[in-house]
Amino acid sequence: MAEKRSLWGSKVGFLLAAIGSAVGLGNIWRFSYMAYENGGGAFLIPYLVALLCAGIPLMILEYALGHREKASPPLAFARTHPLWEPLGWWMPVVAFFGINLFYAVVIGWCANYFCLSLNLGWGADTEAFFFKEFLQVSDSPFALAGIRWPILISTALAWLTCWSICYREVNHGIEKASMVFMPLLVVLTLILVGWSLRLDGAMDAIKEFYLKADLSKISLATAAGRKVWVAAFGQIFFTLSLGFGIMITYASYLPKKTDITGNALVTCFLNCLYSIIAGFAVFGTIGFMAKAKGVPFEEAIASGPGLAFVVYPEAINQLPGLNQLFGALFFLVLIVAGISSMISLTEAFSCSICDKFSISRKKAVTIICSIGLLGSLPFTTRAGLMILDIVDHFINNYALIVGGVVECVLVGWLFKSQVMRRHVNESGGLRLFPLWDICVRFITPVVLLVILIGALLTDFSAAYGGYPVKALLFIGGGILFFTWLGSFILSHVPWKPEKMKTEHKPDEEHLLT
Repeated sequence: MAEKRSLWGSKVGFLLAAIGSAVGLGNIWRFSYMAYENGGGAFLIPYLVALLCAGIPLMILEYALGHREKASPPLAFARTHPLWEPLGWWMPVVAFFGINLFYAVVIGWCANYFCLSLNLGWGADTEAFFFKEFLQVSDSPFALAGIRWPILISTALAWLTCWSICYREVNHGIEKASMVFMPLLVVLTLILVGWSLRLDGAMDAIKEFYLKADLSKISLATAAGRKVWVAAFGQIFFTLSLGFGIMITYASYLPKKTDITGNALVTCFLNCLYSIIAGFAVFGTIGFMAKAKGVPFEEAIASGPGLAFVVYPEAINQLPGLNQLFGALFFLVLIVAGISSMISLTEAFSCSICDKFSISRKKAVTIICSIGLLGSLPFTTRAGLMILDIVDHFINNYALIVGGVVECVLVGWLFKSQVMRRHVNESGGLRLFPLWDICVRFITPVVLLVILIGALLTDFSAAYGGYPVKALLFIGGGILFFTWLGSFILSHVPWKPEKMKTEHKPDEEHLLT
């Protein structure tokens, strides 16, 4: 007799949790910088094409697989074919150990900066404060040079928050937390946007660098234009939490009759809409700072953590009033967005452990969060930023892309995409048409392969970030090797016979070409 699986309490609760997973720190600092760098408003064209051709099809695929099997990623793939189980493990394992360990630390940074914003404790030189005083960055990724205790304490609080939410069943823990976090995030973001638009110089920057479309930058006739299209597909893949195993896990808690296609559409569009709206706050605030300091916008904007922890604090310093409130609001937005993503990364791995070893959720979450805190320690050291940068590069450019390609090949070709499409249509809601098969079998894997090859060529031409090659191989290559090794070992632990039972019709099982 199969164990009774938890279910979401409502459709809204599921959608808020899924959107909360997708909406993260990258929606705020990664999307805005990419839009600026790749043609402003013109970037929205390849971005929306990527959403339609890759983001939505792959989201439907992951929702359908999780819902059909009512299982975590490793069990879902194992039921389809035992040889595919390592992929099912690699998705949540690499997401947890490759991303969640440092994601908790970045949330810790945000918590520290939330406190610092109350008295503008980062001072006048925000760049020197962030790198030299707050992080105290060492000279090498191998020179850990001790733990930064303020960061460790805030990181521990992030893990404690995550544990307290994931400890309970999904309809009581993650769902209720999402019902609070997501409306709060939307309200805070809209306040931030409204406030930013009123700043002197904000609208000029938005019109010139965000909304103005430089179509020459997205021309497929040029190498630079083709790179923008590849970047847009990559951004869609990363921002929707695809390839993490999260959406497979979340969909496994849906009731038998559910609108898989409709849920995927809502999740994808609202996530992307949030990115676009948040961009107004980013461009408006940086435009104000550029005008206040009398420098070009191009010199003011920065990518990645530099945008949030150097540029934004500097902009907050320039505000004519209510600086502390604006700063607290901004970093609270980052904390809420980060926590909502962190709990989903934890849930995907803990659900997999529960399915495999038949242990209670409470025990699995406690063990996993304890391991997570220990695993975050290297990122709280003075070398933490460099280790984070290397790990993030290898996970985003290789691990998740490879997982996405293999996922498309397995479900689209070996399992047959029409089987999954039939399941989606039998579940109710919006119908899925054969065009989806074309996207999953051809368009999405081809684009992901192009992104993968591009990343390889770039890394072979020059060492990423100027880091020593041995650091890239030891840290970046090491995280890929050990997460795959762990996934391979976990896949060879036998399942209990009752776990492999499904409710599918016999003619739907293992349709291999």
